Amino acid sequence: MDLNDIRSLVTLVSFTLFIGLMAWTWWPARRARHDTAALLPFAGDSVALLPFSGDIGVDRRGERNE
Repeated sequence: MDLNDIRSLVTLVSFTLFIGLMAWTWWPARRARHDTAALLPFAGDSVALLPFSGDIGVDRRGERNE
């Protein structure tokens, strides 16, 4: 096994991880969570008013869930 085989293996593993991460990120079941996260920069202090805010570590009162 020479250096080019190791490089090929690392490239293949990296590509597989990249495809897996993209599939996990864009899975349709996560759409509501992504939509909520996309609104966070515009929320200010009204994070509690966002739908599904419990999914992102903040309860309805705006306090962090641990």
